[in-house]
Amino acid sequence: MTNDTDEDSVTTITDNLLLERMSHGDVASFETLFHQHYDRVYGLLFRLVGNRVEAEDLTQEVFLKLHHHAFAQNRFSLQREHNLHAWLYRVATNMGYNAIRGRQRLWRRNVALVPDPQGSPSAEREVEQREEITAVRNALARLPERQVQLLLMRQMDFSYSECADACGVAPGSVGTLLARAGAAFRQAYEEERGERDDAR
Repeated sequence: MTNDTDEDSVTTITDNLLLERMSHGDVASFETLFHQHYDRVYGLLFRLVGNRVEAEDLTQEVFLKLHHHAFAQNRFSLQREHNLHAWLYRVATNMGYNAIRGRQRLWRRNVALVPDPQGSPSAEREVEQREEITAVRNALARLPERQVQLLLMRQMDFSYSECADACGVAPGSVGTLLARAGAAFRQAYEEERGERDDAR
């Protein structure tokens, strides 16, 4: 019976072989990597940005970046031991962060320009739900990238080994880092809600 470490090693070797073939112009290898990693990259981005279309667009951008690195810059062929899924999750988290920060700037601009709508009770509840979701995502945007990665990857049932690999930390430290990330998120969330209440 194989354990998670053995499976991760096999995946890394397979990815490295495909990356090497990509660097020599093999389009089929890129398509194989795309299909192998798409669901998890998309899942990470959807949990971060909360919008299916936006998450799909960002996922496409992540893989376009992979294509550019492998074909144009040939970086991966120079690093035989490169961990592809860790690289993909870092790029995806960074792109999701940028998307959230763009929304924050737009929200602040709109608050200054547009008065709050006066609607029915059901419309008010819908606004509250949207504000709650926005507060969660903005709170995530306040955290260091590694903490966001850890929180989202655990929510997606990634193993501690996978989390450690993607974030570049020792597997034994993941539990402690997750606890700190959870505490940091709760504090950031409370601050986000307080700032929004003050803006009203």
